[in-house]
Amino acid sequence: MEDDLPELGELEREVMQLVWAHAPITAEAVRERLDRPLKESTVRTVLRRLEEKGFITHDVEGRTFLFRPVQDRRKVAAKAVRRIADWFCNGSIEDVLVGIVDAKMLNKKQLEQLSKKIGQAKNERK
Repeated sequence: MEDDLPELGELEREVMQLVWAHAPITAEAVRERLDRPLKESTVRTVLRRLEEKGFITHDVEGRTFLFRPVQDRRKVAAKAVRRIADWFCNGSIEDVLVGIVDAKMLNKKQLEQLSKKIGQAKNERK
């Protein structure tokens, strides 16, 4: 998947959440798990578009397509945050993180986990 992620529509995001949570997953299993009733052909179209955009890939077992993500959700989310940093903070990830902390978007436990992760990263990069 390239660094410049294509945009995803609401249904594509819903399907990606299911692929991340249940991979490998069939089109029928995606259809059954969606909160709205859709035809299987619609789900297959969405899966094909996600594959064209580089978010998922598939293997074939017998005649069944099994879909899985190309990258885990954290890596994709990190790329999305990079895009936000580029758009709103002149590329500064630090500004994004400080903004998240200042806006009190993280609870105490999340702040502690983030602090621990930052400490580990510092030690690894010495």
